[in-house]
Amino acid sequence: MKKVFMAILTALVFCITITVPSMGNAQGDRAADPAGKVQGAIAADSDQYIIGPEDVLLIYVWREEAFTRTLPVRTDGKISLPLLDDIQAAGLTPLQLKNALTEKLKGFVENPTVAVTVMEANSFKVYVSGEVNKPGVHSLRSELTLVKLIIMSGGFTEWANQKKILIITKEGGVEKRITANYKKIIEGEEPDIVIKRGDTIIVR
Repeated sequence: MKKVFMAILTALVFCITITVPSMGNAQGDRAADPAGKVQGAIAADSDQYIIGPEDVLLIYVWREEAFTRTLPVRTDGKISLPLLDDIQAAGLTPLQLKNALTEKLKGFVENPTVAVTVMEANSFKVYVSGEVNKPGVHSLRSELTLVKLIIMSGGFTEWANQKKILIITKEGGVEKRITANYKKIIEGEEPDIVIKRGDTIIVR
């Protein structure tokens, strides 16, 4: 009986010895990819998200450590990389910025391979106040509708006037105020309203 027990114990030790290195290799493989996927990051080929000030970008240039770095978009909307002049990033998608960087790098790198990933989307914010359960600043990845924003804000309080929701937005740099009837939107009598970057929604 003792011999059987020792044989089982030896087999278990052998299995663990084989398994542990394979796990280590898998972690090493992930760590070896600087441009690998990060949870919540916006991919380099995104053609929807618009980069803005305060966003944090990972600029990855294959086999070129001097140009590979994580950096914020400045308040003037630009980023800086070695040997390159200031580069406009705000207002571009990650894909557009990738293409712009690729062109600029051709003067220093042969056939540059560039990836741009938004690591922190800090610029796309909307502001919700008043009679909702979760008022405050909401960071988004893209435009969304009023109905979805209300859901994100935890829904209305019992005192909310759902028929007169004030939306303060800008069009062409000019402030514009819109009154939305949430109940009519839900019932299909009015179209849902697209909420944009920087909009303020007040539920009275």
